[in-house]
Amino acid sequence: MGADESINQGEPMAAQEKGATLIVRDAGALALVQDGGRFGVRHLGVTQGGAVDWVSLGWANWLLGNAVDAAGIEITLGGFVVEVQTSTTLALAGGELGATLDGEPVPPHTRFRVDAGQTLAFGQATSGLRAYLALPGGVAATPFMGSTSSVIRECLGGLDGEGRALAVDDVIVAAGREPAGEARVIETPPRFTEETVDLEMVPGAQIAQFDGASVFATFNERWEVDARADRMGVRLIGQALRNGAGGMISEGIPLGAVQVPPDGQPIVLLNDRQTVGGYPRLGALTPLACARLGQCPPGTQLRLVPVSPHRTRRQMQAQFARWR
Repeated sequence: MGADESINQGEPMAAQEKGATLIVRDAGALALVQDGGRFGVRHLGVTQGGAVDWVSLGWANWLLGNAVDAAGIEITLGGFVVEVQTSTTLALAGGELGATLDGEPVPPHTRFRVDAGQTLAFGQATSGLRAYLALPGGVAATPFMGSTSSVIRECLGGLDGEGRALAVDDVIVAAGREPAGEARVIETPPRFTEETVDLEMVPGAQIAQFDGASVFATFNERWEVDARADRMGVRLIGQALRNGAGGMISEGIPLGAVQVPPDGQPIVLLNDRQTVGGYPRLGALTPLACARLGQCPPGTQLRLVPVSPHRTRRQMQAQFARWR
């Protein structure tokens, strides 16, 4: 197998048996095809992508019996409208974006039936920022470098392989047929209503190069989510942090890396981050904390909580155990 074949696997859509279809009638603020992400390619300068709130995507897929990292639709802020072309079963998880089916409310974290001719619409976000819509078997699209995730900056993934956001008249096709087995119910669905959100961070990288007052402030002061936030990263507003190391050589950037540029205001790097960076880092948010941050609107109050790598691994194992 050649190098290209090893990272560009997947059956073309034309060769797949088509499942249920939805037609986009309003693209909303931002709607993207996202799955678990693109891994093993950062040495090529290609970023991870994938669902920002991967936990909510996992729950939406779990409700249908899909693989938890199957491709779904990440809907940011609302305004997204699709017309159902084929009767099927869908699932919804994540933030509350005022979803309705022919005007009747659809609560988040549920599996529901839709019939041909019905309209599924999303209003404005009232809790959280992103909702995840799952189709039977996931969204049919051709993987590139092992993933269908859309990365707009790199023009990768999505329905047509160019990474663009969904647009009016796009046709979304389910990759599988009707879900098998009894309907599943999430016993304790995630909520996004805390007044102050605690985000766990594994300290490391260059944290020892920050002065004592800055390290104390990192874990004892509150931080506010800035309006400068997207899939690449989220800037935090609070006490300016000081690092005495000066310049540094650029190095690889993991998911959740907490960089501190010269202005002293931390930036948490998320799924569409650059692959290398040269600002000092305090450490990295855990994957679960990154998912939670992805549901925090501007103005949200945060606390950073130190956590060990061992505890982080156990929490991840516990989350995946809930999906078995």
